[in-house]
This record gives sequence, structure tokens and C-alpha cells, in this order.
Amino acid sequence: MAAVLEGQKPEETAAAAEDAARPTVQAVDSRPGAHFLLAGNKLNLDLHPGGCHRLQYLCSQQPPQLLQVEFLRLSTHEDPQLLDDTLAKVPWSLLRLRSLVLKGGQSRGALGACLHGTLTTLPAGLSDLACLAHLDLSFNRLETLPSCVLELRSLDALLLSHNCLSELPEALGALPTLTFLTVTHNRLERLPPTLGSLSTLQCLDLSENLLDTIPSEIGDLSSLRELNLASNRLHNLPASLAGLRSLRLLVLHSNLLTSVPTGLAHLPLITRLDLRDNQLRELPAELLDAPFVRLQGNPLGEASPAPPSSPDISQIPEMPRLFLTSDLDSFLVTPHGCSVTLACGVRLQFPAGATTTPITIHYRLWLPEPGLVSLGPHDFLLSGVLELQPHGVAFQQDVSLWLLFVPPRVHRCREVVVRTRSDNIWNDLETHLEEEAPKRLWARCQVPHFSWFLVVLRPVSNTCLLPPEGALLCSSGHPGVKVTFPPGVTEEPRQVSMQVVHMAGLELRALLEESEASVSPLLCLSQSGPPSFLQPVTVQLPLPPGVTGFSLDRSHLHLLYRTPLTATWDDITTQVALEFTHLYARFQVTHFSWYWLWYTTKTCVGGLARKAWERLRLHRVNLIALQRRRDPEQVLLQCLPRSKVDATLSRLLDRYRGPEPSETVEMFEGEKFFAAFERGIDVDADRPDCVDGRICFVFYSHLKNVKEVYITTALDREAQDVRGQVSFYRGSLPVEVPEEAEAARQKKGTDALWMATLPIKLPRLRGGQGHGQGTDFSLMPLNLGDAETGFLTQSNLLSVASRLGPDWPAVALHLGMSYRELQRIRHEFRDDLDGQIRHMLFSWAERQTGQPGAVGHLVQALEQSDRQDVAEEVRAILELGRHKYQDSIRRTGLAPEESLPGTSASQTPESAQA
Repeated sequence: MAAVLEGQKPEETAAAAEDAARPTVQAVDSRPGAHFLLAGNKLNLDLHPGGCHRLQYLCSQQPPQLLQVEFLRLSTHEDPQLLDDTLAKVPWSLLRLRSLVLKGGQSRGALGACLHGTLTTLPAGLSDLACLAHLDLSFNRLETLPSCVLELRSLDALLLSHNCLSELPEALGALPTLTFLTVTHNRLERLPPTLGSLSTLQCLDLSENLLDTIPSEIGDLSSLRELNLASNRLHNLPASLAGLRSLRLLVLHSNLLTSVPTGLAHLPLITRLDLRDNQLRELPAELLDAPFVRLQGNPLGEASPAPPSSPDISQIPEMPRLFLTSDLDSFLVTPHGCSVTLACGVRLQFPAGATTTPITIHYRLWLPEPGLVSLGPHDFLLSGVLELQPHGVAFQQDVSLWLLFVPPRVHRCREVVVRTRSDNIWNDLETHLEEEAPKRLWARCQVPHFSWFLVVLRPVSNTCLLPPEGALLCSSGHPGVKVTFPPGVTEEPRQVSMQVVHMAGLELRALLEESEASVSPLLCLSQSGPPSFLQPVTVQLPLPPGVTGFSLDRSHLHLLYRTPLTATWDDITTQVALEFTHLYARFQVTHFSWYWLWYTTKTCVGGLARKAWERLRLHRVNLIALQRRRDPEQVLLQCLPRSKVDATLSRLLDRYRGPEPSETVEMFEGEKFFAAFERGIDVDADRPDCVDGRICFVFYSHLKNVKEVYITTALDREAQDVRGQVSFYRGSLPVEVPEEAEAARQKKGTDALWMATLPIKLPRLRGGQGHGQGTDFSLMPLNLGDAETGFLTQSNLLSVASRLGPDWPAVALHLGMSYRELQRIRHEFRDDLDGQIRHMLFSWAERQTGQPGAVGHLVQALEQSDRQDVAEEVRAILELGRHKYQDSIRRTGLAPEESLPGTSASQTPESAQA
């Protein structure tokens, strides 16, 4: 028996969870090789030849588990007489049977076609299955429907596809509980009028038959929600179809229809009416404009005049090319088609015949608000959100769409796709990249209708349509990642997909603080249809780097599984049978989610895996606001991934001070947001990125995302400090948003756009000097120098700065400052020479605090710059300070004159003034 994962029950239905909890029994025949699988209440005998013999053996032994069986699958690729004898025993042995699947099609011919089973009838005794609700007789050789089927009063679903039925019996209308009936790919030429008596029928599929008429009684199916009549020979439809008030889907493509009932346009719940590839030459005006109608492949208007509501096409001017300059605009598209270039970096091409009537297209580019964007755990947003209206209106031909996007960094095994919203579901379109110029990329796709569009960078997705015969799915980016699906893994074909995410070893080792730690690629497996497979699926993952199957310590290897509903990582190493080769590990699962192999000495890795998972996303950020130490009016604003905050702060600590970083914020790659100063503080508006007093950011995880701004205030700073704040906001949310975004906005209320607020403090001015005058440094005590050479205060430095003039760059270079720093000071104080000098002196002095010989270094730099006059002034200041200090000591009698040093560290600023 294959190992089956535990721990997936939260994502299953209650019934599936109960089935999974039941024991699995393997019954073995005395004959070699004869075995079968009895799992819970399910008996699968269609996986290998000889199912009839095994069922007869079970019926003869009557094990206790057989009485609990509710689901039976039996292949019909058997001898007809043996099959009939075996089925005759079912009513006596499987008293609780609810589902009976007798399908052919599991074997293929030389050309790959599915081979039909040998079933031509059913034994009459099957009518005794009083609990049977599901009967699948697909891919067989039935020419008439067995009479026993018409006596199954509990039957809910009947599947008769791919048989040889030419008609359905009148008595079919007597099944009281039937809700699902499919008779596709048969030879039906007529339908019984009693079909309208199936009052509970919800889904009826009669496609791929030979029907040329439909009885009017079909309009009596009051519960019918889906009706498929595609690929028949229908010339017309009964008007009674307009009475199907519950109908949501009506498929009529590939027929010979020349007209349809007008009442179809008034069905209250209809979401799709597929009329493609018919002979329709005219159509009610209500259906021409309806967004749910598909009309491709019809000769509309060729043999009859245009509808009265349609303008004369010949009078409409051609619009081969349009160039629009507004970010909020509209344009007209005619049946002649056109090529349109929008101001927001979007191009559209409407082929001739894309519309049957002129239509006005409205467009707008929104900021990437959380409610508008659908991103997977490891997706990155590369564009804004484009909205094209009217939503859902289908075109007769696909429209080409080009979206300009920001080129991403080189990402391993990632791809760019256009994502769109359709029927309340986000889907990825087939996307082609076109490079127009360096760093200018377009994502091109074909769209059948309009909605919301955005460009996303996602992990490469490998998909396949999984048939019941099994398949092999490999990763194109990681050849060692494979998933093997055995035969019988699914009843119906289902879509399966694989995504692989790589994590750098350096990041992992830094996270775990373990030099030998390593992980395999992160594997995501997903599939459509039921949550579990009928057979265990084999997954192959490469072993973590540096680990081989012959040398690994199994106690250090952990297989982690991400539980979807609880979003936690569980260690399932002991719950599966791990097999190792030199390079790979293999294990078997029945459910799909995320899987990860870790090699580490840590014993509890679930929480560490969660941290690594979040680090891969790079969507969790912090916001910081720091004030320059020597000039608090210069503020640095930055948004950066949470993992980079500590390193950034430690690097800036010697030049900036400010509040702690904000709490963690969810941010999208490429998202635009704003910083605004409040409570009496404003920002210098002379910047291109300042809109209405707000500084604009666009977040990219691989950039610095930093702004340095000067802030001002209209308040009286000579009287007191000014306390304010900087707040970070997202842009405004659009008025018309998808339903889930509207729900999120109502839940969060008016604070939905607010992200973080950090305090800002401007110290009060002294001496009436304004911005850039340097008086704010009086709040920061400065005693530059030491006891041997003397001390200088802020006032002394201001006196020196007032005499330097244009010679200050030479002094700065002799003080050891770099030429780049000089250029930056010149840029920051472009029109203020005094500000340049003061900024240079105080930035140097702040770095020299507590360093011996600093004053002597300043004097030497002045002399080397040919400013002997200023050097002499500094010496005089130092000498005067020493004399005043000695006199004060003598007057207080604290020390004898001969023991006095040249100066003291306790010298006050007042005693050192010139």
C-alpha cells in the first residue's frame, strides 16, 4: 500500500474526511497476483484486469467490510457473459450501494482512441438497488437504455455518454429525483416529450448527437440550470425555451440555427448563451447587445438589412489609428476595427469585425490597491491595474492588448503573465513579451472581453490535463522535480499544475544561524476537481544542496507540508515513506499543497519554515522616518523589506536619529503610496514627486525606496519645540471595484488607506535664526577637543565658519572629508555659501566628538589651506579659555597653582568664549 499523507482533513468535506479516517483493507485471493483494494466504503476494481473475478470472490467470502461498501467501480473491458454474471450478484452483496461506475474507455487503441467497454445491457436485478443515486455507464455499447435503470427511484445522476443510443425511452420521465443527465456522443435523433416531466432535473447535456428538433415540452423543466445542445442538427428552437426561468447556461453552438426565440434575451438568470457557428442571419436587438451572448461564426447581416437600431456602417468613418493623451478617456470602435495607443502605456488592436455595431470603450489605469490585485504567495506586481469597460462584453474576434511594465530583476524560474478577472475569478492569459527598447518591455495577449488587467511576475507554472490513464508532470525550470500519476488516479480528466520556488542558501543560513543548513526548491502542486486522488501520487524532489542519498543523516532531514486552511507548516517526515536515491527523495501523497525538504539540526522547523516562506514573498515591509543629527529639518523616508530593516538602521545610526520603524505592512511589488507630514509640519513642495503636499513612492523590493526631504513649519519655533508626524497612505480606492475589494473596504472602514504614522520633532530655534542657520546645534552640547589642546564650542565654530568664505573646500579636504561629500554639501545648499561652510564644519566636528587631537587637526588644516589668520584666531580662543579656567580655579582655591593642567575637561562653554 502507498503511504497517504495525514493532516489534510481541514481542506476536505466532512464526508471525505470521514472516508479518510476509515481503515484501508487489502483482501488477497488465494490465486497468485489476484488482489484488489477496499478502502473505507469504496471498492475499486477497475484499476487492473480481472475485476469481475475479484468481485465474485468477494461476494463468495462476504467479509464484514463488504457490507459497508457504498461506491463500486468495475471495468467493462471483460467478457460480456462474465460481466453479466458478476453484476447479477451485486444487489445481493452490496446492499448499501449508492454509486455504481461501469465505464469503458480505460484502454486505448493503436491510434490512441479510447476503446469502448463490452456492456450492452444490465441484469434486471439491479433495479433492487434501492439506495443507488449515481450510475455511470459511459464508453460502452448500449443501443437501448436497460429497463432496470427506469426503476431506480433514488437515481440522482445518470451518465450515458459515448454509447450507441438512438432514442431515449418515454419512461425516463418517471424518474422522480433525477437532477443530472448526460447523453453526449450518442446517435439520438429524437427526444421523448416526457422528458419535460423531470421536474428536478438541473443539468441536461445532449451535445454531439443527431437531433434536428427539440420537443416543446422541454420548456417544462422548471429546475433546469444548464442545457447543452451543441453539435446537433437543429434548425430552430421551440419558443418554450423562454420559460426556463432557472436557466443559467445555454449552449447551442455548431448547429444549423437560422433564428432563436426572442424570449431568450429575457431569461432572468442567464449568464451565457453560446450561439457560435450557426447560420444566424438576424438576431433580436436585445441579444445583439447582451454581454452573455457568443456569436462568432455566424453570417449576421449578410442576407437581411441591419437592425433598425444599428447605424449605417458605411457612414461611419474609419479609425485606423488613435493616439489618446488623457489618463481618463474613452474612444469609439467600429466594425472596421482600429489600433489605439493610450496615454498610460497601453496599446489595443481591434481587428475588423471584432464588433458588429459601434461601441464606446472606456479605460482607466488605477493604482494597485489590495482589493484590485490578486497575487499568489510568491507573485510580484509589475504594472498598475488597467480597467477596460464595458466589462464582460464579448467580441466577435479576440482583441490584442499590449501592457507596458517595469522590467523585473533577473529572477530564477519566473515568468511574466497578464492576469485578468473573468466571472469573479482571476486567470492568467497566454502572454508574449516584446522588447521595444532597452528597459522597455510589453506584455502582449489576446482577450475575448474586457475587465481588469495587470502584469504579474510569477514562478513558472507547468500544467497538464491529467487523464484517468495517468501522466508524468515535470518542472521546466528544475528538471529534478517530477510528479508521477499512476493509472486510475482520477475518474475524469482534471487540470494539474506545478510551481517551483528557489530559495538562496545564504538567506536560509542567515535565518537559521546554521552554516550547514540547506533546503530543496519549494514545490507547489494544485489541481482542479475533487481534493483527493483515487491513487497515491509519487512526488520527486531534489535533495537539498550538499546532501546526498548515501551520506545524509535522516534525523536531520525534514519533509514539510503546508496546511492550506491554517497556513501552517507541518513536519510530516514520519507520516510518509521516504525513498532516497543519490540525488533525489521520493514520497507519495493523495492531496496537493506546498512541499519542502529541509536539512537542518533544528528540531522544530515549522516556525522557521514560516519565516522562510514570508522572506521569499518580499511583500512585508517596514516604513522608517529618520532625522539627520546635524540638521533635524532634513528627513529621510524609506520603505524596505522587513528583513533589511535592522541592517539599514545600523548603517544610518551615526548620521540619523528618529522613531522606531513602523509595524509590518503588506505591500505589493510596484505599489504606489504616499508620505504626508501633519500637525504643523510641511514638506518643501519644490519637488517633482510631491503632489498636494504628499511625497509619492513606488515600492520595489530590489531598490532603496528612499527619499530625503526638507520639512518646514509655519509655527513659532523660537518659543517651543514643534512636534508633528509623518503618515504613510495608499492611494485612493476606485469607486467601482470587484466585490471582494468592496467587502474589504467596508470591513476596514475609513482607515483602509492608512498604513503607518511615525512621530517627527523639530527642536526650537534660538537666536531667531531660521532654516539652515545652524542654531539648532546649540541644543546638542559640543566640546570639541581634549584637555591637552583645549576645547571649542558651537559658538567658536560659528565664528570660524564666518571667516572661511570660498576657501572652505580646501579646509574640508585637509580635514579628511571626501570629494563626494563636498559635492553633496554643495548640492544640498546650492544657493547658500554660509550654509555650506557651517554644514561642513559641524558634520566634521560631530564625527570628532571624544577623539583626542581634534582641535590640533583643525588648526593644521587651516594652515595647510593658507588660512593662517583663522588658525591664529583658533589658537587665541584656546589660550583665552585656558587662562580664564586657571583664574577661576585659583579664586575658588580648589588646587595649588603649580598643579594646574593646561585646561580641564570640565571647562564650561562660557569660560571658553572669546
